[in-house]
Amino acid sequence: MKCFISFRCVNMVTQRFGYLLMLVLVIVSGQAFAHPMPNSMVLLNLQPDGVAAELQLPLSELQLAFGKDVNHDASTLVERLGTELSTYILAHVRAVSDDNRAWSVTIRGMKVTPVEESASGPYQELSVNLWLQPPAGVSSRVFTLNYDVIIHQLVTHIALVSIRQDWEGGIFTEQLPVEAGVIRLDVRSNTIPPLKIAQTHGSYWTGFTSMVKLGIHHIAEGTDHLLFVLVLLLSAPLLAQRGKWNALGGTRYTLMRLFHVVTAFTIGHSVTLLAGALGWLRLPSQPVEILIAFSILVSAIHAWRPIFPGREAYIAAGFGLIHGLAFAGTLENLELTTTPMMLSILGFNMGIEFMQLFVIAVTIPWLILLSKTIFYKGIRMAGAVLAAIAALGWMTERFLQQSNLLTQTIEQMATYNAWIIVALACVSIACYWFDKQKGNISVQK
Repeated sequence: MKCFISFRCVNMVTQRFGYLLMLVLVIVSGQAFAHPMPNSMVLLNLQPDGVAAELQLPLSELQLAFGKDVNHDASTLVERLGTELSTYILAHVRAVSDDNRAWSVTIRGMKVTPVEESASGPYQELSVNLWLQPPAGVSSRVFTLNYDVIIHQLVTHIALVSIRQDWEGGIFTEQLPVEAGVIRLDVRSNTIPPLKIAQTHGSYWTGFTSMVKLGIHHIAEGTDHLLFVLVLLLSAPLLAQRGKWNALGGTRYTLMRLFHVVTAFTIGHSVTLLAGALGWLRLPSQPVEILIAFSILVSAIHAWRPIFPGREAYIAAGFGLIHGLAFAGTLENLELTTTPMMLSILGFNMGIEFMQLFVIAVTIPWLILLSKTIFYKGIRMAGAVLAAIAALGWMTERFLQQSNLLTQTIEQMATYNAWIIVALACVSIACYWFDKQKGNISVQK
C-alpha cells in the first residue's frame, strides 16, 4: 500500500514537471516567433495646396509583397528597380475627397536608408516621397487615404500613419509626429479599410501662435545663443580705461548699453532669419554652428579684457547675422505659401525675442547689483573663463561632429537654468549686503 502511494505521488510530480516544462517551451518558442517585424510608416505634411507624404517601407517586408529581390545590393535598388517600384507604389496609394473625387499622386523621390534603432533590430528601408494633389477648390486637410502597400500580400503587416506637419493645426517637424491612425487588414471582412484624415480644427491664428511658442522653445534650448548675449553684457556696467575694465558707468549707462546690444543682435538675426527662411541665403549648418561657438569665445575674451570697447553693438549685429542663419534652419523646410510663411517668420522671431528679453530681464538686474560690489571683477573674469571653455568645447564638437564630455556637461547644467538664476540673485544680494556693511567703495578695478 505504501509503495502504491509512493509510486502515485512520483507519477503526479513527474506529470506536473512535464506540464511545466511544456509551458516553458511554449512561452520561449512563442517569444521567438513573436519577435516584432518592422512596420511601415506614413508621415504626412499637410500643406495649403496639397499633402507631402513620406513612406518608410522595410525592405524585408517589401520584398515579400513586391516579389523581387530588393535586399540584394540595396544601395543600387532605386537605379535597378526604380521604375517598377514606382508603378507598384502608385497602384497601392490613392486619396479621394469627401465627394469621391480622386487626388493625383506623384512620386518625387526614393532612396534607401538604414534604420539602426528599432524594436525589431537594425534593418534597411525604402523612403518614398509622394505628393498628393487635391482637385481644385478642395481642402488638403480632409481626405480619405486608401493604402495597402505591402499589406495586400503580407496580412500581418501594418502601416502607422502620422501627421508630421500641419501648420494651421500647430504641428511642426520640430515636434514628434501626431498619430493619425493605423492601416491593417480587417480579419472579419478580409478587407483593408481606408483611413480618414480630417484636420478640421486649424487656423492662421493657431499656426501663428504655435510659431511663437516654437521660437520660445527654440531659444530656451539654445544655450549657445543666450550665452553669447549674456557674456557680451558682462562688461555692460563698466568703462574701459587704458585697455582694462575699470570704473562703473552707472545704471543709466548700463541700461543704454544693454539696449543697444540687444537691439543690434535682434536686427542682425532678424535679417538672416528672413533671408534664410525664404531661401535667399543658405549656408551649410556646420560652419554656421562653429561660428556661433566662436562668437561666444570672442565675447568671453571681451568680458575679460576690452578688445572692442564702445563697439559692442556692432559686434552683436555682426554675429547676430550668423545666429539668424541657425534660426532659419527651423523654418526653411516648412514649404508654406506666402502668407503662412510670413506669419511663421514673424511669430518665430517674436518667440525668440520674448524668451531672450525674459532671460535678460531676470539676469541683468542681479549683474548690475553685483557690479556695485568689489566682488564683481572676480565673478566677471570667472564667467568669462567658463564661457570661453564652453565655446571651445562647442567648437571642437561641431568641427569633429562628435559629442564630448564638456558639451554633455554643459547641456546637463542647462537643465538647471532657473536654479542658476536663483543662485545668481542670492550671491548678488549677499555680496551687496556684505559691501554695504563693510562700507567698501563700489568701484571696479
